Amino acid sequence: MKPTRTSKAWMQEHLNDEFVKRAQKEGYRARAAYKLIEIDDKDKLIKPGMAIVDLGSTPGSWSQVAVQRLKGQGKVIALDILDMQAIPNVEFIQGDFREEAVLKRLLVVLNNKPVDLVIADMAPNISGVKDVDQAGAAYLTELALEFSSEWLKPGGNFLVKVFIGSGFDEIVKTMRQRFDKVVTRKPKASRDRSSEVYLLGLKRK
Repeated sequence: MKPTRTSKAWMQEHLNDEFVKRAQKEGYRARAAYKLIEIDDKDKLIKPGMAIVDLGSTPGSWSQVAVQRLKGQGKVIALDILDMQAIPNVEFIQGDFREEAVLKRLLVVLNNKPVDLVIADMAPNISGVKDVDQAGAAYLTELALEFSSEWLKPGGNFLVKVFIGSGFDEIVKTMRQRFDKVVTRKPKASRDRSSEVYLLGLKRK
């Protein structure tokens, strides 16, 4: 298939992107690493000794950041439907986290204990139809929120990617019912034209 003008322009922008260049230089699998780095520098979410679950982890840049910041104390469990190349000290479970078999494996890895932090940088397969993509993104966010409500310990934190559009206000409202505080973060590595922001639920009730 011949590349379109738009895809060529995107590729050019991608290759010139400062965060793409930094990721290649510093050994991160994706530029998304810098989104988590900036948010964690500000909000101090990751502390040694924690149990962290990374939902929709592939290719693994958020897991890389999390494991670095745990400094060898604690655990990172990454889940994704897609395969993920191994990362030292990260336990990867491939599968859909809504499925019983996957949750059973997670229970074993966590030794039946709740987690301190859930991070989710998931995005749906993009169809190009705005309303469909928005609905898909909102659905993933809701799934991650349900997961965090079940697995986070009281006082635990939840960081999730959200796209501003239909369903956004409802997600914020639901999070406010479940966390002491909900804040929005738009890290520098998140492109200006993108409607993505990150919602941070602090201290699960």
